[in-house]
Order: sequence, then C-alpha cells, then structure tokens
Amino acid sequence: MNVPHINVASLGGGHGLHQTLLAAKQIAAAKEGAPDPADYHVNAIVTVADDGGSSGRLRRELDIVPPGDLRMALAALTPPSEFGEEWADIIQHRFGGNGAMAGHAVGNLIIAGMAEAYGDLQRALDTLGRWTQTVGRVLPVALEPLEIEADVQGLDDDPRLLRSVRGQVAVATTPGAVRRVRILPDKPPANPAAVEAILNADVVTIGPGSWFSSVIPHLLIPEIAQALTDTDATVIVILNLSPEAGETPGFTTERHIHVFNQHAPALKVDHFLADSGITLSEGERTYLQRAAATSGAEVTFADLAEVDADGQRTIRHDPEKLAAAITALVRGN
Repeated sequence: MNVPHINVASLGGGHGLHQTLLAAKQIAAAKEGAPDPADYHVNAIVTVADDGGSSGRLRRELDIVPPGDLRMALAALTPPSEFGEEWADIIQHRFGGNGAMAGHAVGNLIIAGMAEAYGDLQRALDTLGRWTQTVGRVLPVALEPLEIEADVQGLDDDPRLLRSVRGQVAVATTPGAVRRVRILPDKPPANPAAVEAILNADVVTIGPGSWFSSVIPHLLIPEIAQALTDTDATVIVILNLSPEAGETPGFTTERHIHVFNQHAPALKVDHFLADSGITLSEGERTYLQRAAATSGAEVTFADLAEVDADGQRTIRHDPEKLAAAITALVRGN
C-alpha cells in the first residue's frame, strides 16, 4: 500500500502523534520492502507545552523545551528493523528506583544534553535522528517552551463563572469543563523548519490526541496557522476515537469539530477523519457534516481502531488502518 514520494507532515503530540507517525511511515515509503531512511518523507511537528513528569522536571531545572513528546516522535520514526526497534526501546526506557534519575526517560536526557551542548535544539534532534536512522524528521513546533492556559467552567459554586487554569497537566486533569485555551507567550515565533515542512507537504495530518493540549495549540501559533492556510497539501484532521477523561469528558465528535473551528475559524480543512465505530443517528451525521462544512471540510468515516488480542476494539488508532484511510483520501477514493 506504499505510495511513492508522498511528503507527510504530522502535527500533534504524545501517543496520538506516535500512532499517526507509525501510519505516516507506511504512507511515505518510497518503495516496497524496507527502504533506506532517506527514502521516507515524514516530518513530525511536535507540541512543546508539556510540563509534567520527566519533561516537566527537565523544563524547570534546565529552562529548556520539554523533550518528552519529541522523544516519542523519534521512537515512532525509528526504522522498521531490529536496529530501529532496539533504538526505540533505548530512548523510551525509563530509569527506576527512587533517586534523582527515577522516572527520567533515556531519550529525554539525551535530547536535553545534546541541545545544551549544541545550543541548538533542532540540530540536536537532527543529529540524534541520524544516529537512530529515523525515517523522517522531528521538528518542535516552536523553539521555546510554551505554556497552555485555559478558561475552565465549573470550578466555582456559580457554574457560569470561568476561571483561568495554567499548565498542560493542570488543564488535562481539571475537574471543570475546558471552554477555550491559549498559549503563552502570545503569538510565539514558529520553528522555521516546521513552517517549511507544512508548505512542502502533500498531506498534512492534525491529531489525534489531547485536543486542548496537543492538537489545538499548534493552531494558535500564527505562522503555523498561516502555513496551513497557504499549503497546497491535503489537510486531514484525525478525530479521537473517544472523549478523553480530564480534557474532553462527554465530548461528542461534533463537539470536537466545533472546538477545533472555534480556535481556528479561518483555517480551511479538507477532511475530518472519524472512526466508523462511532454510533450516530442519521440526524447526528447531518449535524456533524454541517460542523465540518464550517471549515470547508467533509467528514469521512473509516474503521480506525486497534483491536486487542481478544478481538475487542481499543481507544488507540491502528496505524495500518489509519494509513489506508489517509491514502484513500489523498487519492480521492
């Protein structure tokens, strides 16, 4: 199912981006079999707002871009070989115990150390990519750490009041309902390499993932939003398989689209890609298509969910199914 020389730019972060990149490797391979890394054309454009866990500790202690989502993207782009699997395991490995190293991922420390040594985060990622022979390039969406701030409803006795909540972890775990997010600093400069990758892509994917902290923040960087408007690529928003506890509890598929459009009202999208396992009435499907039409898009349904050993659908996207669905949209099937 490989398609020759399709350039893919994938925006997101965390586990959602990881699954999309596994799909992108299948789409962008230039020939059948196990090609050389140079035969791939994948760019991972990664969120830089994480402030929890190992990434948060390194961010606070070293004043650096949080490396965790960058590490996960590198792991996803290691080549489909024993060499690649070994490197993926190494950079994803976390130290155990109770000491100062406990909980840190090896890849986070490597990225942080190389970025400090070079004084250049993108050079550090490109060098590590050459060492691990990644079949694509990892590009932080911005070259400075960003913060997420949300307007949250339901944290006071009066449910109508909005309160500001700052930080990715705080937004992801708030017991209230997130209504809107913004990034700090306001209007940060984008990574020029990320802008270039979007402009040169044949297909751009946005999502899936934590809607308010991994997906929407990309759209709030003016140069990224402009590049998404200017690109000739097919722009595909991959919708989540289910609402996410904390950020989007109770969100319908239609609500995900409305929130996306609310934060990027000028952005034109070609397709919203949704899982066909979602149970919708005919009326709900009509409302969904109307929501998508606001950004000039249509909703396409496909079987996208991974299946576990017992044959049960999971809440993770299956890379092969996702690759097939994206390829069909690009081909116009």
